[in-house]
Amino acid sequence: MDSIVKDISLAPNGHAKIEWVKNFMPVMSAIERAFKDSKPLAGKKIAIALHVEAKTGYMVEVFRNAGAEVALTGCNPLSTQDDVAAALVEDGITVFAKHGCTPEEYDELLNKTLDIEPDLIIDDGGDLVKMIHAKRRELIPKIIGGSEETTTGVIRLKSMERRGELEFPMIAANDAYCKYLFDNRYGTGQSTWDGIMRTTNLVVAGKNVVIAGYGWCGKGAAMRAKGLGANVIVTEVDPIKAIEAVFDGFRVMPMKEAAKIGDVFLTLTGDKDVITEEHFPLMKNGVVLANSGHFDVEINIPQLESQSTSRKTVRHNVEEFLQKDGRKIYLLAEGRLVNLASGDGHPAEIMDLSFAVQFFSISFLVQRHAELKKQVYLIPNEINTQIAEIKLEAAGVKIDKLTEEQKAYLNQ
Repeated sequence: MDSIVKDISLAPNGHAKIEWVKNFMPVMSAIERAFKDSKPLAGKKIAIALHVEAKTGYMVEVFRNAGAEVALTGCNPLSTQDDVAAALVEDGITVFAKHGCTPEEYDELLNKTLDIEPDLIIDDGGDLVKMIHAKRRELIPKIIGGSEETTTGVIRLKSMERRGELEFPMIAANDAYCKYLFDNRYGTGQSTWDGIMRTTNLVVAGKNVVIAGYGWCGKGAAMRAKGLGANVIVTEVDPIKAIEAVFDGFRVMPMKEAAKIGDVFLTLTGDKDVITEEHFPLMKNGVVLANSGHFDVEINIPQLESQSTSRKTVRHNVEEFLQKDGRKIYLLAEGRLVNLASGDGHPAEIMDLSFAVQFFSISFLVQRHAELKKQVYLIPNEINTQIAEIKLEAAGVKIDKLTEEQKAYLNQ
């Protein structure tokens, strides 16, 4: 199949990026060494929709070297790095991904990826699964299962399962310990502020930062904002998460109250209409709005535009919405994932764990699909333990082990 990328001449820079992250992904390197000869995925076709950047590039190479035939596309129009896409094509991997594609082109690229007629899928946000169930149902009999990378996609999958619509087993990779405890918390926390700071070149210290949503991503973003010297405010709808934020030392209040005092607003809920037309008129001049939820629906951009007299780009990835009273509201990265649309995404050491979860999720499906039902599964905890052990060994960290007497005591 002919790949679709923006510019194949960008490949050298993409190769350099992939080579760089390989140095900091020891778990994926261990997996590659372990399976490059036995090729346990030989004969399997995998359709993958992920953020097309360097860490993903290395993950795809590991799958290919384990025997799989792979087709890769992006899961967000602004997160594809065209040089990485070109490098993968030059390495013989099928890629359908371009930065800045239109919604129509995005759907076309998803469709092209599914033309591989996959046995397995890896999804990020659920768009591949949605397209298969809505438009490409002829593929369903061949698909033995898939794996979902992020919170939003798992929510969509569980809704499909409840309605009886899910047609094949899916692994909630996002819900694995070695994913959400590190990727969602430390990865999102660091990469989000990296994206915001490199885009705005503004100080964080001393500002009122409003974190919408105190799940694992929100916890990480709040923790990093506090470390940068911000005054952190959390908004929540879940009483348990709200009291957790209070105990973590943050102010908690409704968005209507936070809107009056916030300087930077960051949404990480996975839901729509977190910041809307009722909040924009309350905001101070010069506020910055950003989103690290998967879809660009958490900040209601059409409502913001309807309340504005003008909308213009004032800096790369920064749009100014001029209000009727002269206030200016700034939106980053079109309300899309700011850590990827305005940055390089999660650190390599973090994605090392997440993509190891993906590899073992796919391996689990290959080995066990005959006994699985059409529902959402967690990976067995021994896989989490195995990944953590490899990571610790690579870091030169040793831990204690239970004695036989201790094991007996715990199991009595």
